Amino acid sequence: MFPCYLWLTPSACIPLIQQVTLYRVIPWRFTSRLWGQVNDKNLPERLRQPLLGLYVWLFGCDVTEALVEDLTYYKNLQEFFKRQLKPEVRPIDQQHALVSPCDGKVLHYGEVKHCMLEQVKGVTYCLKTFLGPNNWYSDDSEDTNPSFAVDKITDEEYLESLNIKEGNKLFNCIIYLAPGDYHRFHSPTSWSAAHRRHFPGELFSVNPGIAAWIKGLFNLNERVVITGQWQCGFFSMAAVGATNVGSINIYFDKELNTNVKGAYADGAFHDKSLRKVNPESKSPEKMGISLDKGAGIGEFNLGSTIVLIFEAPEDFRFNIEQGEKVKFGERLGSM
Repeated sequence: MFPCYLWLTPSACIPLIQQVTLYRVIPWRFTSRLWGQVNDKNLPERLRQPLLGLYVWLFGCDVTEALVEDLTYYKNLQEFFKRQLKPEVRPIDQQHALVSPCDGKVLHYGEVKHCMLEQVKGVTYCLKTFLGPNNWYSDDSEDTNPSFAVDKITDEEYLESLNIKEGNKLFNCIIYLAPGDYHRFHSPTSWSAAHRRHFPGELFSVNPGIAAWIKGLFNLNERVVITGQWQCGFFSMAAVGATNVGSINIYFDKELNTNVKGAYADGAFHDKSLRKVNPESKSPEKMGISLDKGAGIGEFNLGSTIVLIFEAPEDFRFNIEQGEKVKFGERLGSM
């Protein structure tokens, strides 16, 4: 019924590189698909209260916040994962430019320097590998790309390609969703989403302990990156898959299909333009999907991670602390 989590800690008896290699050969994608099938199995009504109640107790879920508190209402575990909340329990902060897109724990936040980001303190991953080539506004970016082109340009050239405005800097924030957290994620600000990129990949655990153990973890895992523009310029929001996350669902992208069977080439990704011509406008210019602050974007089937990467004025300030538990709609940063 419940997911099995592997809590690994480095051992003095086994070299770290061998521990990581051992962890990586475990078929996490297969086990995650299997767990997804278990999620979908309908429970007899008489068992819903005790079994879902056990999950609530194990992971500290606050059922009083759910739109429907009666556990017998949820036919299976997946329905409970994706439960809606009462609107009044997550008010959207209107005083800050950026709010939390989800419930979770802040793993890291700050300025992006030297084209590198931190997944946890002291453990980094590469920006250009995480986002991939900057062809988000190309109308021919619908096909599967067999490999990255970012290795052909320098970090400085990649940063220049983002067209960061004078006086602005690039910032990032990582929020980890635990199994007991609310599993939907929302728009952290008002912005226009122009492009979706899906990277097939591994499904390693994104638990902070594992994130501190495997360098470049977020570049190895399956992820869906949505890019566009907000009031300050470039904006991106990425949903990173993890162990036992059967799928990542994006509400406005029904074509997206994650954690599928079969091999994938290293560096492969699938692009989709979200820009369309507005039939009510006389202009032929294509526009992205307009997302209001707090609007629903998608959901995980189990806890995972949201990564925000965006440009903002130099005086942008985060209003959070590393390790802080935040809830959807609460302040993240202001200018």
